Amino acid sequence: MWTGVFPAVTTKFTEDDRLDHAEMERCFTLQMEAGCDGIIVAGSLGEGPMLSVEEKLSVLKTAQGVANGKPVLLTINEAGTREGAAIAKQAAKAGADGLMIVPSPIYHTNPQETVATLKAMAAGGGLPVMIYSNRVAYRVDVTIEVMEELASDPLFVAVKESSDDIRRSTEIINRFGDRFDLFTGVDNLAFEALSVGAIGWVAGLVTAFPRETVAIYQLMKQGRREEALAIYRWFRPLLDLDVSSYLVQNIKLAEVHAIGTNDRVRMPRQPLSGERRNAVEKIVKDALAVRPVLPSF
Repeated sequence: MWTGVFPAVTTKFTEDDRLDHAEMERCFTLQMEAGCDGIIVAGSLGEGPMLSVEEKLSVLKTAQGVANGKPVLLTINEAGTREGAAIAKQAAKAGADGLMIVPSPIYHTNPQETVATLKAMAAGGGLPVMIYSNRVAYRVDVTIEVMEELASDPLFVAVKESSDDIRRSTEIINRFGDRFDLFTGVDNLAFEALSVGAIGWVAGLVTAFPRETVAIYQLMKQGRREEALAIYRWFRPLLDLDVSSYLVQNIKLAEVHAIGTNDRVRMPRQPLSGERRNAVEKIVKDALAVRPVLPSF
């Protein structure tokens, strides 16, 4: 059902901390023009937990306006199941093509609770669901056993695999075949995951470097592994910026230099400063200085 590169887009703010829809429209359009296959809004990178429900739905609408019919997913990352189900229902009413659901980021559910809450939130929207499995950031592991409990529910169509263990991708394929659309969700494991059978990439640095991200995916899809690997090796220092508690600030700073936008974030986050900012800027500028010429694909 879903395949390809799905940017987990950033949310843009004005100087007075309102949503900057004009800038989001510009940035989201860059993703579509580069050949991305869908958009995911209000996720971790999109600062979803810092947005009101009304703001999330308005970002969804902005993304829908530039997606040209490609799928736009809203992230459900509420602490409570009831609240998540309610937002899922509103997302469906707003015309979302699907949901990416995160188990509660506050209460760390056990397997039985994980299954129950994911099913309840999915049922609230009645939309296709991408399961967000990220035990590193959210301390809830959507294991193979949990996926087995969800596999009988047709609303669950995809998995964003972010366990940080590349073996998990093969385990999912071995157990379920093509039952779930398997996406990698860790930027600096993307080449490895695509090599072992992932059919999609929920990407972060794509917001700053959309054409390079799409090139890697398409070259891998076409079996042009060495060409993809050359780009990936150049990209790796940048992709490492995604695997950090500062991923939002890191990637927004990369966007400043790569696509000419701003790095405003919503508190309690603040833009990078001092030595940390200098270090990230050096990584970005060093990469831009030797940016590869992309092959045709």
